[in-house]
Amino acid sequence: MDKKLINRLFEMQDLKYRNFSHSLMPTVDKEKVIGVRTPALRKLAKEFSKDERSKNFMSSLPHVYYEENNLHAFLIEQITDFETAVLETDRFLPYVDNWATCDCMSPKAFKKDLDRLLTKIDQWLSSSHTYTVRYGICTLMRYYLDSRFSPDFLKKVAEIRSDEYYVKMMIAWYFATALAKQYDATLPYISEKKLDKWTHNKAIQKAIESYRVTDEHKAYLKTLKIK
Repeated sequence: MDKKLINRLFEMQDLKYRNFSHSLMPTVDKEKVIGVRTPALRKLAKEFSKDERSKNFMSSLPHVYYEENNLHAFLIEQITDFETAVLETDRFLPYVDNWATCDCMSPKAFKKDLDRLLTKIDQWLSSSHTYTVRYGICTLMRYYLDSRFSPDFLKKVAEIRSDEYYVKMMIAWYFATALAKQYDATLPYISEKKLDKWTHNKAIQKAIESYRVTDEHKAYLKTLKIK
């Protein structure tokens, strides 16, 4: 553990934010949440990435604190080389233990080779680790629902079977976002009820809450809820 870094994190502590953050992450022990706001952590990551100590920090897994994990994620975001970014993401994912750390990590280097990234996403989707699977779905949602979209991606996500709440929630979020961006291709997965009941209804709920889905589409989606 880098005691100097931990002291720095505690100097940035916001106790009200700590309580708020923990309330959103029931899987994380409150004692492991310091309470550092995300913009401050991102700023620290930019600074710390230039420090030789960052290499030791990234090789010292697992970390103790939630903020250490988020800092690690933001350090990966600083990596400019595609292969290195993927390698470091692969090394870190098994230690991710909450949805917030999982969802916050978005290395810009991934955009350099979206074709090769798809191969890696397939590996993440087949993982037995909850947050690795969630990260794979999140990455598909982030990069492949616009110009790089293919109906095959909808099938990949729909075929994932998991009882894990944080996987099912991400599947629902993915399909809600797909309904906003690729409505015609996505609708059959809802109208033909290809998802489990909970995920199906949650996807509809999320889509109805989205400002990106038209009122006409929302009205129809409401009729597709499973009672």
